[in-house]
Amino acid sequence: MAQNNSEMTVIGRDTRIKGEMFFESGARILGSFEGKISSAGEVQIGAGANCQASIEASRVTVDGNITGDIAAAELLTLNAAAHIQGDVTAGKLIVSEGATFVGHCRVGPNAAAATNSRASTAATPLTTLPARPARPVSEFKPTAARPPRELELPAEELTTEVA
Repeated sequence: MAQNNSEMTVIGRDTRIKGEMFFESGARILGSFEGKISSAGEVQIGAGANCQASIEASRVTVDGNITGDIAAAELLTLNAAAHIQGDVTAGKLIVSEGATFVGHCRVGPNAAAATNSRASTAATPLTTLPARPARPVSEFKPTAARPPRELELPAEELTTEVA
């Protein structure tokens, strides 16, 4: 579902915002933002934009820089100029060649549910178990070397879809 451009709120290149923003339809960020962005529609992070934010939306398209977690219920698209540092959760993920991503990734229809259940149990204190002694390196047995395998991927775009 592409958003109609007339329903898209645009934050200009010369704009810096710090705080929390919520959009009923969609938003296109071209400037700098620090905080939290939530949208019932699509959030686009334009080329040259810098966000230190957590982003939650139905669809997220990234051409800029994001430091923070992203949750896209339907689709997360990382275009070639995208630079992400943070954890992502998405129904579907498209990563173009050249995009940079550092963090953990959960993809698929159950990804959001798994993340939410983990967050709800995060407040529960964990039981600390005693550490096991480490095994000396001499106890590990080498395995036969396998010849390298070639893996061909499309040069233009990588698409990950988990059913």
